[in-house]
Amino acid sequence: MKKYDVILLTEGRYENPSEPDWYDQQILTEDGYVMAALEHYGLKVKRLNWATPDFDWSSTRLAVFRTTWDYFDKIGKFLPWLDQVATQTELLNPYPLIRWNIDKHYLLDLQSRGVHIIPTLVVERGQSCDLAEQMNRLGSKELIIKPCIAGTARHAYRVNPENLEELQAIFNVLVSEEAMLVQPFQQSILEKGEVSVIVIGGVARHAVLKVAKTGDFRVHDDFGGSVHAHEMSPAERALAERAYAACWPRPAYARVDLILDDQNQPALSELEVVEPELFFRFNPEAAGLLAKEILKAMDKL
Repeated sequence: MKKYDVILLTEGRYENPSEPDWYDQQILTEDGYVMAALEHYGLKVKRLNWATPDFDWSSTRLAVFRTTWDYFDKIGKFLPWLDQVATQTELLNPYPLIRWNIDKHYLLDLQSRGVHIIPTLVVERGQSCDLAEQMNRLGSKELIIKPCIAGTARHAYRVNPENLEELQAIFNVLVSEEAMLVQPFQQSILEKGEVSVIVIGGVARHAVLKVAKTGDFRVHDDFGGSVHAHEMSPAERALAERAYAACWPRPAYARVDLILDDQNQPALSELEVVEPELFFRFNPEAAGLLAKEILKAMDKL
């Protein structure tokens, strides 16, 4: 008999903070909603840092990714851990999907499956790319560059003619070490922000609007951005559910990030199934829906 039914995966900073600040408390509160919903069904649940040394992962029936928000900084350790743990227990979202979604090459896969994305060029590690030339090719006065494996705007830069020389040099160093994305900068991120749609069980459940602070383009609260409740439009709902349905295997849960493109149409900027923030504080009942998806996954074991 397994010791645990479900382990909610987090990282060391958020496992058991001794003096939680407002950010820590958000995480603890939202994971608390999920734990309470699972415990309501009589399940034994534990939150645990994914990098906990010597933990026996075969002691749980299911490990659910929640707030492993340091994985991209520890990718050399995380990937071998992921491969090993997948042989010891079931993962949610499923292991093949996690592996696929870690690397933003997945955007091109989704585009090939009919999902409207921001135009994206992937520059593979060791390749060269003239950013000025890409501005001309894309017909854009500004670009965004960022790594294919990253989160929380790690090495994300806004390139314009004024900083082009400086950021070309930075890009050259980065691409010598890892694959990079080049995209036209969408002005709507400054004017209207980014919409995150939470999809659980194939249905868009709720959405939030993330707005960057004045003078920045990064909407993350790590950089002073703010998060607001949002009533998703029919077009946003449809695109989020279409992107979700284009994933295989199907995720149990995902966050679908959308921005308006230069034609004023919703476009996918990111689809997150590894460790998406699900903003349960805006819709606590959705934690119960996630618990039901977890139960469905366990019924298949």
